[in-house]
Amino acid sequence: MFFNKKKKIFILLGHTDNESLNAFFAKSYERGAKDKGHEVARMNLGDIDFDPVLHKGYKEIQPLESDLLKFQEHIKWCDHFVLFYPVWHGGPPAKLKGLFDRTFLPGFAYRFRKPKILGWQKLLIGRTARVFITTGAPPFISRLMFGDYTNEIRKNLLGFSGIKTKLHAIGPAEEISEKKAHKWAKKIRRMGERAK
Repeated sequence: MFFNKKKKIFILLGHTDNESLNAFFAKSYERGAKDKGHEVARMNLGDIDFDPVLHKGYKEIQPLESDLLKFQEHIKWCDHFVLFYPVWHGGPPAKLKGLFDRTFLPGFAYRFRKPKILGWQKLLIGRTARVFITTGAPPFISRLMFGDYTNEIRKNLLGFSGIKTKLHAIGPAEEISEKKAHKWAKKIRRMGERAK
């Protein structure tokens, strides 16, 4: 008999504006997941209090603020990580990049083998992720003109750590009609129901 396994889902709104299109989509996913009985944790980038700057790179690890420790706990806890963020100047918002720089650390997300030529150990294997990106232009046009703007998060961060990731790009976000936004929200809500 087929049954739908309940999952532990961590949603991160990677936009600093809690009233943005990304926030609208995040809320849709969250509602769908909760309606089907999945366990859900959520954080909003705009509410997370931390210094996003790596002052000495990885030469000296800065003590993590309490919100960053909470973020790491959610990543370790979840089966499925869901991220919503806008592309600004070809990449994620600076604060979102800072969040990942500060938390996806050696010993947490990965560990280099010795010698480094032997590669690295992915410490977050077993998790999946769904990433939703909003762009200012149609995604195909953005990619054609500027290259793959998804690699930084999808491959270099999540993939590097062992998280299998699927991605959706939505745009042009600034000109999206209410009808199209609600159509996307309905689709995203169904993904939340299925924990996909």
